[in-house]
Amino acid sequence: MQLLIATHNAGKKREYAELLADLGYELLTLDEAGIIGEVEETGQTFEENAILKAKEYAAISGMMTLADDSGLNVDALHGEPGVYSARYGGQGLDDRDRFELVLDKLRNVPRMQRTARFCCVIAVAWPEGRLETASGACEGLIADEPHGEHGFGYDPVFYLPTLGKTMAELDEKTKNQLSHRARAATAIRAVLRP
Repeated sequence: MQLLIATHNAGKKREYAELLADLGYELLTLDEAGIIGEVEETGQTFEENAILKAKEYAAISGMMTLADDSGLNVDALHGEPGVYSARYGGQGLDDRDRFELVLDKLRNVPRMQRTARFCCVIAVAWPEGRLETASGACEGLIADEPHGEHGFGYDPVFYLPTLGKTMAELDEKTKNQLSHRARAATAIRAVLRP
């Protein structure tokens, strides 16, 4: 059975392939399904955006569709970048530019006041209209500078005090046990069982 993952991001597909491996789905990205357009994320919350994408891509593709919306909430920045994490700072910026912007804004903020969390909401939509959601979060701090070569997005600056490493310093197996996406995926598994 096929499951459309509503992303063009190959890294996100790899994470879901690991997280959902034992369920027996063939995962397809939007590119692999021949879907070019983007659903505009007009929601004010991660849940609203995940639902928008899941429902729209399920309608376009005729396939069961898993969509997520996730991002980084930094307390000292009043929740920024939040739902704008992937487009923080405007167009033309890459992942490094975005996390450098966060670091710049936190330049004079003491380490223990740099609390943050990665949040993820997963929505699964069926073409006939059924919809299910689940969420997960991972708490940490924003590091003073980037460390690590793994992951993507804000992973190089998201520090996990209990492990003494950034998310980008973790191997894939460890990350997939504690990340916000892993926690949301664990919560959604029950509705994905064939």
